[in-house]
Amino acid sequence: MKINAMTCRLRPGFRAPAVFLAAAALAWGLPALAQTAPPAQPPRISSQPVPSELELAKLVWSTMAMVDHANRSGNYSVLRDTSATGFQIQNDPARLGEIFAPIRALRVDLGNALVVEPRYTDGPRLLQADLFEVKGYFPLRPTAIFFDLYFQWEQGRWKLFGISIQPGTMAPIGQPAPPPPPQQPAQTGRKRN
Repeated sequence: MKINAMTCRLRPGFRAPAVFLAAAALAWGLPALAQTAPPAQPPRISSQPVPSELELAKLVWSTMAMVDHANRSGNYSVLRDTSATGFQIQNDPARLGEIFAPIRALRVDLGNALVVEPRYTDGPRLLQADLFEVKGYFPLRPTAIFFDLYFQWEQGRWKLFGISIQPGTMAPIGQPAPPPPPQQPAQTGRKRN
């Protein structure tokens, strides 16, 4: 059972001694202590903090660690359960297993991403007040790891809302990057790599 501030209430009669003492002080003519109410705070607008560079890196790294652990164990429950509600609705653990099957089949070690800083091709881009996208890669050789992640503000923190992870190749050190692969025409219905 989850306990929050709304479910923690005092037992009936818990304040009775304080009420009894206040009544006795008034009856005996003792000066009552004035209790002032705390000043009214303006209503707080529900907003989320924009992640700092360090927080953003931690979000990306923790996401990669969760996917790596899920791939190694075959159990995608933790990845799903720590994600945003919309992600949970769209993906059960079995579906996540199917989605990440190609990365498992290629034996891509996502744990290597935890030892290098992510490089961002598109920095955090706010898509709506509670949703942002970040694109980038981990510059690993011979297989780099490219990512496109979406995070949604929910329950006081950023949670995974969408994910795409693709292994790719980096240009050899000292050589220009290879040209991007040609794009397929839209009518073929094939995904780009």
